[in-house]
Amino acid sequence: MFAMVADDELSEADGGLSDADWSVWRDVMAMTSQLARELDRRLQSDAGISHADYSVLLVLQRAPEHQLRTGELAELLAWEKSRVSHQVARMEARGLLERAECPTDGRGTWVSPTDAGRRTLLAAARNHTATIRELFFDALGDDQRLAMGDAAVRVLDRLSPAACELADEKGMMSRTRVRASA
Repeated sequence: MFAMVADDELSEADGGLSDADWSVWRDVMAMTSQLARELDRRLQSDAGISHADYSVLLVLQRAPEHQLRTGELAELLAWEKSRVSHQVARMEARGLLERAECPTDGRGTWVSPTDAGRRTLLAAARNHTATIRELFFDALGDDQRLAMGDAAVRVLDRLSPAACELADEKGMMSRTRVRASA
């Protein structure tokens, strides 16, 4: 059974967040989960791939020489290495990715898109970009877009500075450059 918790006990346990803070938090969480679900649904419908497939292909496309080690891919996607390994194996079986041993490190493996993977990404990109514009950017004014971008950069820098540094090291678009270029 569930133990009953009094409102005053919950208020003490909430870390001092106000009702307004909790409201913002619930709205952000609902927005991100519903947006992710709809983007995935439309990618499946329009291009026959999942949002995870698209994310992997996009990160690899933006990487130098269109390849990354599995650990780097995991860091940039903010995924566990085991999730990346399973995702890569599924995509490799479908002919979207290929793996190759790293010549300078016998333990390292490079992951890169195949020609079919690049074609799949390009075919999905136009509709996916239009969907992002429709569902997200068209709902925001310029000031809201800039504020949202700034907030995202601040939070992501706290969560994953290593991913930001790796993106910079690889010459990829980093979260800090997003803010600077806005």
